[in-house]
Amino acid sequence: MADTAQLKIADKTIELPIVVGSEGEKAVDISKLRSETGFITLDHGYGNTGSCQSDITFIDGEKGILRYRGYPIEQLAEKSSFIEVAHLLIWGELPNQRQLDEFSELLTAHQMLHEAILDHFDLFPSNAPPMAVLSSVLNALSSFHPQLLEIGDESTFQAAVARIMAKVRTIAAFTYRHALGYNIIYPHPDKKYSANFLHMMFGQPYKEFDPDPTIVRALDAILLLHADHEQNCSTSTVRLVGSSEANLFASVAAGVCALWGPLHGGANVAVVDMLETMVEQDLAIEDFVSQVKDKKNGIRLMGFGHRVYKNFDPRAKIIRGICDDVLSKLSISDPMLDKAKELEEAALNDEYFVSRKLYPNVDFYSGVILRAIGIPKEMFTVMFAIGRMPGWIAQWYEESKFTRIGRPRQIYTGEPERDFTDIEHR
Repeated sequence: MADTAQLKIADKTIELPIVVGSEGEKAVDISKLRSETGFITLDHGYGNTGSCQSDITFIDGEKGILRYRGYPIEQLAEKSSFIEVAHLLIWGELPNQRQLDEFSELLTAHQMLHEAILDHFDLFPSNAPPMAVLSSVLNALSSFHPQLLEIGDESTFQAAVARIMAKVRTIAAFTYRHALGYNIIYPHPDKKYSANFLHMMFGQPYKEFDPDPTIVRALDAILLLHADHEQNCSTSTVRLVGSSEANLFASVAAGVCALWGPLHGGANVAVVDMLETMVEQDLAIEDFVSQVKDKKNGIRLMGFGHRVYKNFDPRAKIIRGICDDVLSKLSISDPMLDKAKELEEAALNDEYFVSRKLYPNVDFYSGVILRAIGIPKEMFTVMFAIGRMPGWIAQWYEESKFTRIGRPRQIYTGEPERDFTDIEHR
């Protein structure tokens, strides 16, 4: 392959470097395009724009491949844990036993919140969106750890990582209980990451809470499968904010705000909303599928298909079996979950959906699992944020190695220059 590409604009031809990634991805480097030609590129939504070179996550949407630091997601989901994967994403390698123990001990040491932060929760009304509380409190954490606002060495970075990773689930659980008017359940020093979160969510005073291992494993898998996903909206937000040398707390809080948007982090909420509508209207699966096929109705099939994965979502294959395990273990009688299973079967066997490759994605199954284990849909996007935290941290740290602030260009389409008119003549 040639090392450069030629671009001809008017009567000028320029050479643009070709960049090839470790998995064969190809890009044309246009970083000097404007200085040499006066032109920029226009790419709404950045669908064809590479914003960075990254060592963290590889996706091949056509082949249904997802790898963290080179490891296939299938192997990590089967053999690893969320905390191991967090270490992998942030520091580049799977931890040995000593490293894993040290990381786990750091998370345990920093999982408590300063008591003054509890006053922060009281400033929100009980019906405040949980994502608003999460982003606000994450940002407020920086005030309690001013020594971590500037990260100049590895030990300072590790200290910041431990606090954010440990406290994000504590904040999430406190947010949930505060909204219900319940007492706060503090983290347990002897429980592991996912079990401890369930303990803080659903525990009761003076009563030991031991969630079923199947449920703990399911939650851990959901977090692991969402831990990073390349340069999506929220990750790009974290990197862009971080490029200004904003601190890690502020940058991940910005990621929470980006994830809050229903077109990004709200997909599994949309699945439950769809199932609720089907139950409320007593819609038979056949009728609903017919309505989806008739585009005039404007009814969308939520939780099927994916923007990046053109064949299947590799995470969905993994989480489908976990979903079956959870529903079997809990033996729940829930008309919504019954609808979900019927809809899955109908879509997987209907030529209309199969030919369009509208397979169930990770959001479909994660929504079903979270509902089954008792997490309300208002908290679904918060769960997503907890899972995505190690990816955001890793991406922020990688971006921090560069010194150039992110600054996209635009094509101005407004009014040309015009003279000011005094108010009496307007």
